[in-house]
Amino acid sequence: MLPISVVILTFNSEATIAATLAGAWAVSDDVHVVDSFSTDRTIELARAAGAQVVQHPFENYGMQRNWAIDTLPFKYDWQLHLDADERPSDALVAELRALMAAGPAADIAGYYIPRLVHFHGRPLRHGGMWPIYHLRLFRRGRGRCETRKYDQHFLADGRTEKLVAPMIDDIRLSLGEWTQRHNRWADAEVDELLNPAPANGSARPGDPVAGKRAQRGFYYRQPLFLRAFLLFLYRYIWKRGFLDGREGLIFYVLQTLWFRFLIDAKLYERRKALARDGK
Repeated sequence: MLPISVVILTFNSEATIAATLAGAWAVSDDVHVVDSFSTDRTIELARAAGAQVVQHPFENYGMQRNWAIDTLPFKYDWQLHLDADERPSDALVAELRALMAAGPAADIAGYYIPRLVHFHGRPLRHGGMWPIYHLRLFRRGRGRCETRKYDQHFLADGRTEKLVAPMIDDIRLSLGEWTQRHNRWADAEVDELLNPAPANGSARPGDPVAGKRAQRGFYYRQPLFLRAFLLFLYRYIWKRGFLDGREGLIFYVLQTLWFRFLIDAKLYERRKALARDGK
């Protein structure tokens, strides 16, 4: 086993938690599940697999992740953070073994890992979906999650590097549940746009998060409503998302066009209400 503790956030994750735990055990003998009071078999499956399970009320992803960082009795100085539908690929497990065997440089605070989305069984390698880097592996005391209500990222206090092999984001939710979650995330994004959370850190120049933040800023400077269509055309046509087949068509229409248009519609609605109320 590697000197890495693994943290997995769960809520009603019985469809994917077994694969996630199997990937976690391939890396570590110190696996922690932080559950938000699931009502399905998630906790039963996690405990049966040998994970240390705790439950904690969910406010947002950033607060849940930081609670885990501050509270859990980690065995090792390195932490790998996963969602319940994410798992390290076999290639990533091999890369982590080689990395830890060689010993990370003393000044490295963390590593960005590329995420490969599998949507209903199909890997999405186009449309700007691959590779997208996330800081998920870092030393104790050197990583922290933003407290934004949506689109939170871990930030490292120190130098970072990128790994090559991917973690798999295996989206198996029904489209009903998936769109329900995006509806909630649209509300969270509108809240964040109207009342930005205080910054609790900033990405270092050159880190992937800094680039993503610049892209986000450019997107929100474009005209309301039109920008959702422009983003869809950019990802589906220019970035060749159409090569990801029918699953890709469903993903890009819902996750890019519908979701981003929904955010703008909710933002428009909220601004009208604020103007009417004189706020």
